[in-house]
Amino acid sequence: MKKIKLLATIIIATTVVFAHKQPKNVVFIIGDGMGLAHIYAGMVANGNKLQLERFKTIGFSKTYSSNNFTTDSGAGGTAIACGVKTKNGMIGMSPDSVAVESILEVADKNGLSTGMVTACDITHATPASFIAHQVSRKMAEDIATDFLKTDIDVFIGGGRNNFEKRSDNRNISNELKEKGYTIAYTLDEVKKNKTGKVAGLLYDVHPAYVPERGEMLPEATIAAIDILENNKNGFFMMIEGSQIDWAAHENNAEQIAAEVLDLDKTIGKVLDFAEKNKNTLVIVTADHETGGLTMPKGNIANNELTASFSTKDHSGIPVPVFAFGPGAECFTGFMENTSFKNKLIKLLKLKN
Repeated sequence: MKKIKLLATIIIATTVVFAHKQPKNVVFIIGDGMGLAHIYAGMVANGNKLQLERFKTIGFSKTYSSNNFTTDSGAGGTAIACGVKTKNGMIGMSPDSVAVESILEVADKNGLSTGMVTACDITHATPASFIAHQVSRKMAEDIATDFLKTDIDVFIGGGRNNFEKRSDNRNISNELKEKGYTIAYTLDEVKKNKTGKVAGLLYDVHPAYVPERGEMLPEATIAAIDILENNKNGFFMMIEGSQIDWAAHENNAEQIAAEVLDLDKTIGKVLDFAEKNKNTLVIVTADHETGGLTMPKGNIANNELTASFSTKDHSGIPVPVFAFGPGAECFTGFMENTSFKNKLIKLLKLKN
């Protein structure tokens, strides 16, 4: 068991009156592997405060897959994105290997702008579930080619090698350029683009843990929103705090807290946008819990806790769901992880 301690920051809560009952935009935020204990680890380490406390509508998502009590990120991401339970390891498909449209694809088909920002390889299991259809999450190069099959407006993360240094010698980045994308290799290059289609391939594989990767996730999120909000029809965006899961696999409580706080900073920036915009629904949840984390003791005054883990893998317990903005009331109580897609289709008034 390990004690953790991080510096605290101050958060001010506000009350917002929303312009409409139906959202125009949806920002869907996934903390990979982030259970309630992970959130509380970040909160304790941060002086008993988080941006997440600005959410007043809270529920729980049941995460089991079609073939296992404990899901992986492929099946968990597919359930959220596509509204179907599937087998562990599958991406954007039903258990019988039939492709199922994701909420991102449905939004795109209805004229909304779409985007993804991740703190990992953009072809990794969770982001892949929103844009790809493959029998295995391991098929990273095939997942990269699936980015050519939609008109996603902005995607930012790692995974450049799966687009440009491939076993088939195909250069997907060049093919994206032919489709009108600007390819950006640094965050500064991404920020120069305020309109158009942008593929931000910032790392060969994955970015480093925080603090080494700096402000990549919150800054990339705002850069993406700057582009997406140009569409008068609205937008759908998915953001993933990917490495909470990795730290939990390592049973590294200090890094869990650091990754939760990085995601929480990103959440704060999204909430600031939503408060100003007043037409944006923000949802925060996880694809599953990782590590079976508990905290048998701690010290709030000293920002310390003692962490205990029951596994170095995922667990099957439900994960929290936080909702803010018009339509937030649809995400209370216990829900299946497959319910998000249809609720969002109804709230955004999309044709499926």
